[in-house]
Amino acid sequence: MLDLALFSFFAGLLVLGLRRPFIWVLAYLYVDIVAPQKIGWSLMPSLPVSLIAFVAAFGGWLVLDNKKGARFTFRQGLILALLLYCAMTTIGADFPEAAQTKWEWVWKALLFAIFLPLTLRTRLRLEGAALFMVLSAGSIIISGGIKTILSGGGYGTLAALVQENSGLYEGSTLSTVAIAIIPLTVWVARNGTIFPASRWTMAFAAALCFASLLIPIGTQTRTGLLCIGLLAVLTLRSVKHKFLYMGLGALALLAAIPFLPASYTERMETISDHQADQSASTRLAVWSWTIDYAKEHPLGGGFDAFLGNSFSYTTRVVVDEGGSREVQTQKVTEEARAYHSAYFEMLGEQGWPGLFLWLWLQGLGLWQMERIRRRYRDSEDPQEKSWRGLATALQHGQLIYLLGAGFIGIAYQPFVFMLIGLQIGLATLVARRDASRRENERRERRAARRDAAGRELPPADGALA
Repeated sequence: MLDLALFSFFAGLLVLGLRRPFIWVLAYLYVDIVAPQKIGWSLMPSLPVSLIAFVAAFGGWLVLDNKKGARFTFRQGLILALLLYCAMTTIGADFPEAAQTKWEWVWKALLFAIFLPLTLRTRLRLEGAALFMVLSAGSIIISGGIKTILSGGGYGTLAALVQENSGLYEGSTLSTVAIAIIPLTVWVARNGTIFPASRWTMAFAAALCFASLLIPIGTQTRTGLLCIGLLAVLTLRSVKHKFLYMGLGALALLAAIPFLPASYTERMETISDHQADQSASTRLAVWSWTIDYAKEHPLGGGFDAFLGNSFSYTTRVVVDEGGSREVQTQKVTEEARAYHSAYFEMLGEQGWPGLFLWLWLQGLGLWQMERIRRRYRDSEDPQEKSWRGLATALQHGQLIYLLGAGFIGIAYQPFVFMLIGLQIGLATLVARRDASRRENERRERRAARRDAAGRELPPADGALA
C-alpha cells in the first residue's frame, strides 16, 4: 500500500509536468530530498526514480519550457568551476573507487544547483520550489518529531521514515537541516500565495517548526543544539520586542529541561570538554591530520581522501572498578576516520583551490541576501517586503548550515545547494525587477523631456489663423 501511494504521487507529478514542465523540477526536488525509492518495499526501489526525475527536469526545460528571463549568474559560474575542479581531482584521486562512488551523486547536486535558478523565472516558481523543499523535508522531520515524542529518540537510533544513516537521514545532518529550514517554513506560511496565509497554514507551520526543534533532541546531536542557539540569536534581528522575546525564550528553555531525556542532557554536557567524548577528540585529531595533509597536497586528494589517515589521541573514559567509577586517560589509535567538518572535507578533498571556491560561493550568498534585506528595509510595497523576508530566511538558513557544517562533512549536501539555487533565483528576480524599474523611469524622463520640448516650441505659421 505504501509503495502504491508513493508511486501514485510520483507518477501524478510526471503527468502534471506534461502540461507544466516546471512541475518536473519540483518532482526532482521531492525525489532528491525524500528519496522515496528507499522508503518503498518493492515497486519504488525497482525503478530508477532519481534518474527519471533528473532527465524529466532537464529535458522538460530544454524542450518545452519558456526561457524568457533566464540568466546565467556569477555564482552559477562558481558552482560550475567547483564542479569541474571536483572532476579533475576525482581523476587523480588517492582512492579512485571510493572517489568515483561519491562523485556519482556530487556532480548531480552541483549540476542541479546550476540548473535550478534558470527555471525560477517568476515569483510563483520561486515560491513553488521553496514550498516543495519545506514539505519534502517536513515529511522526514515530522516523522522524526513524532518518534521523538513517543520514544525519546537516541543517538544514532532515531529512524525518520527509513533506517538510514546517510544523506539527509543521518542524525547530525537532519538536525542541521531541520533547524535551517525553520525560517523558510515561516516565510512560506506568511507570504505564500499557493497556500495563502490562514489559521491552517500557520498552525501547520507552527507544528512543523516544533517538530524541527524536536529533531536535535531525538537524534541527540550536539550540532543541533548549537544550531538552535544560533537560530535564537538570528531571530533577534527580526522581532520587535527583543527583551520580551529573550524572556519568553528563557522561560521556554527552563520549562523544557525537565522533559528532556537523561541521555540527551548527559550527551550535551560533553560540549564543554572534548576529551570526555571520543567523538569530539576524533574530530580534533582528524582536523589536525587534514591540515598536515593539505601542506603536502595543496590541490587535494580527491573524494574520500580521509581513507588514508591514521592518528592517535588521548581521551578520558569512565571505568567501573569494584563498584566505584573512576576517570582514566586512554590512548586511542584510529584510521580512515571521516573529516567531521565540511570545511576540512573541502580542504582534504579539493585542496586550497576547492576550499576557496566553496567559501567564495557561501560568502557571496550571505552578501547578496544582505543587500536585498537592506535595499527593501523601509519599503512598504508588499512584493518587496516579501522578498526581504525571503532573503532573510535564506540568509539565516545558510548561516545555520555553515555553523552545522563546522562539525559535519556536508560540504556537498544537495538540500543546501538547493537553498543556494533559491538564493540565486531570488537575486536574479530582484535584479530583473530593478532593471525594469530603471528602464521605466528612463522612459518616463524621456517622455517628460519630449513633452516639455513640444510645449516650448513656437507655433507654426498659420497656426492661429
